[in-house]
Amino acid sequence: MRIVLLGAPGSGKGTQAKKLVERHEIPQLSTGDLLREAVAAKTPLGLKAKQAMDEGHLVSDDIVLGMIKERLKQPDAANGFILDGFPRNTAQAEALDALLEELEQPLDMSLHIDVDPDIIMQRLEGRRTCESCGQMYNMYSNPPAVEDVCDKCGGKLHQRSDDNEATIDNRLKVYKQQTEPLVEYYQVASKLGQIQGIGEIDEIFSAACEILDEIISKKRPEAAAEEKTAAPEPTVEPPKQEAAPEEKRPEKPTQQQKPQKKKIAKKKIAVKKKAVKKKETATKKEAAKKKVASKKKVAAKKKVSSKKKATKKKVASKKKVAKKKVAAEKKVASKKKATKKKVVVKKKVISKKKVAKKKVAAKKKVASKKKVAKKKVAAKKKVISKKKATKKKVAAKKKVVSKKKVAKKKVAAKKKVVSKKKATKKKVAAKKKVVSKKKVAKKKVVAKKKVASKKKATKKKVVAKKKAASKKKVAKKKVAAKKKVTSKKKAAKKKVVTKKKTPAHKKR
Repeated sequence: MRIVLLGAPGSGKGTQAKKLVERHEIPQLSTGDLLREAVAAKTPLGLKAKQAMDEGHLVSDDIVLGMIKERLKQPDAANGFILDGFPRNTAQAEALDALLEELEQPLDMSLHIDVDPDIIMQRLEGRRTCESCGQMYNMYSNPPAVEDVCDKCGGKLHQRSDDNEATIDNRLKVYKQQTEPLVEYYQVASKLGQIQGIGEIDEIFSAACEILDEIISKKRPEAAAEEKTAAPEPTVEPPKQEAAPEEKRPEKPTQQQKPQKKKIAKKKIAVKKKAVKKKETATKKEAAKKKVASKKKVAAKKKVSSKKKATKKKVASKKKVAKKKVAAEKKVASKKKATKKKVVVKKKVISKKKVAKKKVAAKKKVASKKKVAKKKVAAKKKVISKKKATKKKVAAKKKVVSKKKVAKKKVAAKKKVVSKKKATKKKVAAKKKVVSKKKVAKKKVVAKKKVASKKKATKKKVVAKKKAASKKKVAKKKVAAKKKVTSKKKAAKKKVVTKKKTPAHKKR
């Protein structure tokens, strides 16, 4: 199966692609992944893409198609592939079709997942992804048990930066302008399958499988029929030309019949044109031979007439003139016949072209009638699917509303728990603050006491020093007094001594 997935951002293409890969055992080709791998591997196309990205330009379609071509040549893509994210516009779709025809791997189906824009907005705004394991959640339809915590691995959930209302609205506008026309493109090519992307994931997947199974069941009998009828087809073609490669492939006979018939008609016309040209050349050769024969006859007659006498020259010249006139008339008649033959041949060719054109027109009418019938059936199916979709939408909205209520209750309960935890934490913190304040106050008191004791000690030291100083002064005074006393005693002793030494007569 060769499939292109179409759908707006958030329609669920990636989820369905993974399930289809598991079911059909074919690879999923994402152009973003191919670009990253090519740049990392430093392939020639990867280097070109890196240069364009470094210069701030978009990677060209030629580079992307080259990467797709290289990927499709790998063995795992032999049985088919699923293209996700490419093509994004009609020009890319046409280029992709040309590439697949070149590789003899024509597209089987373009599967369009249709979702209401309001639901897409809700999906993308509520989308959350686990940073560790990549598990996807939605806060409205599939919320985690604990807010912002992954149920599988316990990792942290985050929201993409472009999952906001303004960015999503812009992405949806771009999709509607550029990519949505591809729905009509593939519908005209009778390669479109549509499903509603609303409801449970398994329900959407089963709807996709039904459409793809129908295509597989149609391909098998058509392939067998083409294998049986493939042998006699080359008899229509010229002997030296080989059969086209499309005739050998049994995969898409219904889509290759029209181009084969056109080729056969063109070859027939070419063969007829060759036949007409051959006839024209034959008639020209015959006319040239007649001219040569007439000239030879004239030359022979001239020789005969030259041998005759001069008197007969006039008669001969008259005969020559008459013969020339006859020859000229014959030439004119032969030219008229040749032109008539040409006109007849051209009329035949034109009539055959008209017949071929009428056949083509009849086939186109039949094809257009089939398309109209298909469109009517598709329109009826659309009406039925829309009714189902509206019912599903109503049910989905109810589910979403109920889930929102449950989610809100959970959030409210979580908030209460969180607020209680915060209150208890605040109380504990307040108690700790009180305790710490008391400790600080005690420390301050102790410090003050220490300061007071130090002051007292210093005062005592000062008093002691003063006392010591006063004692020293007193001692000094005592010593000075003793010295004075001793000095007085010495003076008195000196006086006594002096008195003793003086003689008696002096005393008298």
